[in-house]
Amino acid sequence: MDEPQKLVIIGGCGHVGLPLGIVFADCGLNVVLLDIDEKKIACVNSGKMPFMEKSAEELLRKVVGKRLVATSNSSCLRDADVAVAVVGTPVDEHLSPTVTELYRSIDSIIDKLPSGALLVLRSTVYPGVTKLVYDRVERIGAKIHVAFCPERIAEGKAMEEIRVLPQIISAFEPEALQRARALFRAINDDLIELTPLEAELAKLFTNSWRYLNFAISNQFYLLAESYGLDFYRIYNAVTYRYPRMKSFARAGFAAGPCLLKDTLQLSAFSGNNFFLGHAAMLVNEGLPTFVASQLRKQGVGDRTVAILGMAFKGDSDDKRESLSYKLRKMLVLEAKEVLCTDPYVSGEDFVSLDEAILRADIIVLGAPHSVYRDVKIPQNKEVLDVWGFWQKPQSAGPVESRAVAVGEARSTL
Repeated sequence: MDEPQKLVIIGGCGHVGLPLGIVFADCGLNVVLLDIDEKKIACVNSGKMPFMEKSAEELLRKVVGKRLVATSNSSCLRDADVAVAVVGTPVDEHLSPTVTELYRSIDSIIDKLPSGALLVLRSTVYPGVTKLVYDRVERIGAKIHVAFCPERIAEGKAMEEIRVLPQIISAFEPEALQRARALFRAINDDLIELTPLEAELAKLFTNSWRYLNFAISNQFYLLAESYGLDFYRIYNAVTYRYPRMKSFARAGFAAGPCLLKDTLQLSAFSGNNFFLGHAAMLVNEGLPTFVASQLRKQGVGDRTVAILGMAFKGDSDDKRESLSYKLRKMLVLEAKEVLCTDPYVSGEDFVSLDEAILRADIIVLGAPHSVYRDVKIPQNKEVLDVWGFWQKPQSAGPVESRAVAVGEARSTL
């Protein structure tokens, strides 16, 4: 068959599965989103996104109830042509990859899929796991095909990137590869074919590269600020009309559910010989500690600190592995009070943006949400902006000095 008649996405109401399901449904496939979260299922079936994803809700309303439906009933697998498993390899309490939960999930899927179905592993897995799954299928005699086709989207840009980014596909057998090829050609024809182990490493290399890139910028930030220098004044100087510094990222909290985890998996795969990865973890995970130490120098025992933005990145409602929470834990031990606010993330003790700014002596930008761009901060407040978010755009070369928010008169840390 050229196209699957029925596609089931396991974990289909999450950040990876739902955008993929919406796009496939918009491309004409019949999509079932299988999930265990009843609230998300109800939300999706009502035509609403359970999380922030640009341009997704409009397209969801177009396909839901027609070519797309969400359910918790796993019997939908029994007549599936293709099952896409959004089940990755987690890291345990010792920071080591574990496949126990993955095997449990895969076994339950294999048990229900009909003969001839294609099982696509979509989330990041530890190198070699696809082969283990393939061997497991062979050992129990299940007549299904196995492929590994990793996602490479950025949260918030999934609807655009799924359609335009080249899709990496891999499998052990020609028929499985052909089936994967036919599936993803429904989205676009830009396909890259690798062996499963190559594809697994390609995904880990992608996320580790980003993590290393952020670590370089954060290390330079630590160096500059430790000497009382303005990192972004230097940053602007070296990036201004100088193409070889185009990939120089801005500093900021490198967090979220993937980058650290995937760097850890690559480190484990290397036999703990991934020294650049180890260094990147120390730098990125240590940035909140550095910020806390900078504040400590100013004296915070009798002062209130407000953290603006608790999501792991700007314009997101995802707080998984957010370093703003790590910073908060450190400051709670020393500051008079720590206030947290976020327009997209809720917390029992969170306050409004206005209250946070009013009551705070020191303001720390935790996540650079767009809504904070023109926020009015009184000049008597001290501000720590690791991201350089409130920096004035440079128009006349790198010699201009930095100004933030509403003026240069207020002190900046």
